[in-house]
Amino acid sequence: MDTTLAVKFQNAGIPLIAIDIPHPGAVYFGADNYAAGLMAGRCLGHCVKKEWQDTADAILLLEISQAGSLIRMRSDGMLAGIREVVPASNKWSVLRVDAKGEFKAALDCVRKHLRTCNAKRILVGAANDPIALGALRAFQEAGRSSQCAVVGQNAEPEARAELRQPGTRLIGSVAYFPERYGDMIVRLATDILVGKNVPPAEFTAHQLITPQNVDRLYPNDSLFARVAPEYS
Repeated sequence: MDTTLAVKFQNAGIPLIAIDIPHPGAVYFGADNYAAGLMAGRCLGHCVKKEWQDTADAILLLEISQAGSLIRMRSDGMLAGIREVVPASNKWSVLRVDAKGEFKAALDCVRKHLRTCNAKRILVGAANDPIALGALRAFQEAGRSSQCAVVGQNAEPEARAELRQPGTRLIGSVAYFPERYGDMIVRLATDILVGKNVPPAEFTAHQLITPQNVDRLYPNDSLFARVAPEYS
């Protein structure tokens, strides 16, 4: 929203709710990007403990530079989550790469990375699901799927379809539940209008979606089965 317009609303005493992007003077509703990243990082850390005997070689964080510091908090949270679960991970190499938020860009940059990377156990934290799926495809093409563990963000339909694939190395994606935003925003707006005290920020309830719980949390996916053309 234009800052001048926001000021006009404020001066007129009209309350504002900012959705997913904070604005001065507005109540924020939406993603808790750091917490979502932390959840994904813990998932990667537990995978290392369970499958790789507490040891990995490298952490690859695939970011969206143009999205700025707000989305970078996801990567920061992922790194913190890994280190919380596996303290020794502070000795592993960490590479941050701009994957531009797109499947094709992620596929290309991870392909390039794998040509010179000799690491055998690589944790991949992606800022969104198209990036996660692009990274996964690059490892598959290189015949190195077993050498990675990948987490995404948003739990998009294509990621949920991948989570259902036997033996997938997409071990999780953090859900933001945008389909629930409407009800929650209406409740928040009603509280503001009746004069209730509301916190400066309210967050969606993130949840880690995994191969183990995807069918329970999204039981109707098969009714709307689709794969976006760019992933095929």
